Amino acid sequence: MPTSHTLLALLEREPAHGYTLKRQYDERFAQTRPLAFGQVYASLARFEKQGWARVTDVVAGEGPERKRYRITPEGTNVVENWVFEPQSAGVFSTSTLFARVAVALMSGRSAQTVLANQRATHLVRMRELTGLRKGAGADGLLAISYELAHLDADLRWIAESGERLDKVPRDIAEEER
Repeated sequence: MPTSHTLLALLEREPAHGYTLKRQYDERFAQTRPLAFGQVYASLARFEKQGWARVTDVVAGEGPERKRYRITPEGTNVVENWVFEPQSAGVFSTSTLFARVAVALMSGRSAQTVLANQRATHLVRMRELTGLRKGAGADGLLAISYELAHLDADLRWIAESGERLDKVPRDIAEEER
């Protein structure tokens, strides 16, 4: 539930409306896919139900009421625990890239094509990120270098896997016997 925890952490900085939290999240954490408003408001409702946040005031206007939320001490504890809890090392083993290559191999499709297409896409993204470094602030640089490191690791895996592909179909056939 990293999106929800990240929203809660943004709320820790200062009381905010859902719209403000969405904007802050999108600016800092959603470089490629903005967060849906529904996810923000569902998270806020869950925070309130769990005692992690409470409504501090409500402003009535022409549209729906605008509620401002404040994190509670319990919510601060949740953020504290989440920040320092190590991410599961197995999270990277669930890559969709790995799954696509495996499915290509199992189905007789070209795994080399899958790898080549992904490599090209990664290289384009790496060039974009390298260009973004020039105008990025400190938090932006952290996000860019994080993504670049993961893309680089994927590229190494793509290269190693591509070198092994001639052997893999034989191994799979032998395992199925």
